[in-house]
Amino acid sequence: MPDAEKFEILILGSGEAGKWTAWTMADEGHRTAMVERRLLGGSCPNVACLPSKNVIYSARVASLARRGAEFGLEMDQLRINMTGVQDRKRKMVEAEHQFHAKRTADAGIELIMGEGRFVAPKTVEVTLNDGGTRRIVGERVFLDLGSRSAMPNVPGLAAANPMTHIELLDLDRLPGHLIVIGGGYIGLELAQAIRRFGSDVTVIEQGAQLADREDPDVGAALLDLFHDEGIEVLLGTHVTRVEGQSGKEVRVRAKDGPGERTIEGTDLLVATGRTPNTKGIGLEQAGVELNEHSYIKVNDRLETTATNVWAMGDCAGSPQFTHVAYHDFRVVRDNLRGGNRTTKDRLVPFCMFTDPELARVGRNESEAKRDKIEYRIEKLPMANVLRTHTIAEPRGFMKMLIGARNDEILGFTAFGVEASELMAAVQTAMLARMPYTLLRDAIFPHPTISEGLVYLLSQVPASGGVR
Repeated sequence: MPDAEKFEILILGSGEAGKWTAWTMADEGHRTAMVERRLLGGSCPNVACLPSKNVIYSARVASLARRGAEFGLEMDQLRINMTGVQDRKRKMVEAEHQFHAKRTADAGIELIMGEGRFVAPKTVEVTLNDGGTRRIVGERVFLDLGSRSAMPNVPGLAAANPMTHIELLDLDRLPGHLIVIGGGYIGLELAQAIRRFGSDVTVIEQGAQLADREDPDVGAALLDLFHDEGIEVLLGTHVTRVEGQSGKEVRVRAKDGPGERTIEGTDLLVATGRTPNTKGIGLEQAGVELNEHSYIKVNDRLETTATNVWAMGDCAGSPQFTHVAYHDFRVVRDNLRGGNRTTKDRLVPFCMFTDPELARVGRNESEAKRDKIEYRIEKLPMANVLRTHTIAEPRGFMKMLIGARNDEILGFTAFGVEASELMAAVQTAMLARMPYTLLRDAIFPHPTISEGLVYLLSQVPASGGVR
């Protein structure tokens, strides 16, 4: 058994929260070890956020190219080169890897590549990727274990060797007919991208609408978008069995209301949610408890049930976004410096990078009704914003929820071009607790998408108009 090596700081996982904790602690002079089993920097720069948005943008360029005649451009032929798409993405990923490797080395961090497992409180035994083991003890331990794609327990599904987003984003070929199980953020983003490259695509969603956490009008708008792009969408459809092999020939058996149907394709993508990487690594040996959904139990300061052990990001049950993981890091960092920050009542923005984008911050109508919050609402078609006419992108709408008896902004949703940037302006106002009237009366440059806020908010009825 190897002798234990002692560090002031021990971090499991080099994702967004883990790497920033490691860099910060090491820069402050603490002897720091970071254990990473595979991808330095975690999922975001390697196999998730940045690679997916890179590929999605290539698909958007392809879509714009097909619309060339609309903009006065004449092209005789458009051919998709998936090797070229992947080369562009891999160049970006390699640059990210080099940055992370240099930043970690420059900070003097002991980077240990291998699989870590707790064998005692604050003590991890690492099975090294290059062979052998090391035993590491940390005075303070930070868990950034991440999550992985969930695989539904459907007969034949695992045997069909379906893709998750990781495998799909690394394809050098174009699927003939991609079947996507799941109508959430990942499934919708990738379904649209693959369709724009030229594949046939079918999306199967068990729920009554796409993006089921959003309002019905959002789900309907996404459905219209997908229909217009030639994507088959099957709502209220439950997958019962899968046959064949993804990448060759696959058949999905499904129940559609009272009937049954078979969807045939060449490739299968599973995008039905994520599960935390918390099982099988000995957390019970460390005194770290899990909740009923296998996420690590934390308080609003991200402290676990074990003394001097923190958990951050997906594994702590935080909203599964890189920007939230970075905020988790900042909460823990500032508290270690004597601050008093918490995760309670934080304002988390959401963005789905379909084209056009879907962006939301604060409550939507469904949540307001669920919580019995009285509100006023105003909605504006994106086509009413003149900027959309200059770029031929009129699809979608924006809407804002405002307190029924005060001028507080309760939430904002935008489905349209540059929706994420538009949302950021509203989020800033909400953080400052500004009344909606300050945005209504502001001067925004013309022609921009942001001036649509003036048009939207000029229509808000007087307070007391309850919905």
